[in-house]
Amino acid sequence: MVKLPKSVYYYELHRPQAEEDDPVTSKIRAIKQEHPDYGYRRVLLALKNEQHLTVNHKKVQRIMKAEGLRSTVYTKRIRKYNSYKGTVGKIAKNRLHRRFMTDRPFQKLVADVSEFRWGHRTTKERLYLEPVMDLYSDEILSFTISDHPTVAFALKPLHEALERLPRASLSYLRPYRSGVPIPELCVAQRTQIVSGLSEYVP
Repeated sequence: MVKLPKSVYYYELHRPQAEEDDPVTSKIRAIKQEHPDYGYRRVLLALKNEQHLTVNHKKVQRIMKAEGLRSTVYTKRIRKYNSYKGTVGKIAKNRLHRRFMTDRPFQKLVADVSEFRWGHRTTKERLYLEPVMDLYSDEILSFTISDHPTVAFALKPLHEALERLPRASLSYLRPYRSGVPIPELCVAQRTQIVSGLSEYVP
């Protein structure tokens, strides 16, 4: 007979089962193998709906952390697109200074690039939209959609919008210079952007 303290005996008797021996761990591994992009919330739902197991969400988090199964698909670094790579060209002066009101058409045109994701939010499941708007009437003068935010993508709606500017015969419509503020992206500093706009905007 082994001389074992009573307290140790009852501790071992009621000690929680080790995580590696827990059947929940193997089921979580199977779910992650089938759905590698699942985070702990979706794994929790899969356990409940597919395996008919009710498990505390903290336990699922703990197991996934210990097993190295946490999802890295939706981290902040991957989630947000940022094309800024420092100063790679000439940055135009800020002539708008948040003065968005104007009483003349074609005086202040603004452009922006928006990113839209769907599905598993991978790089192949993204679209980019760039509209050009006249702040006088809030009219969208032009826009373009692409799956890559290239220089050509940025230039296309700008050229289309600037082609609509009144010519010399209609110069009375715009007694002031037209301004086209665009996002401070890497493409906004490219020579093609600057030279492309200088043809229309002095």
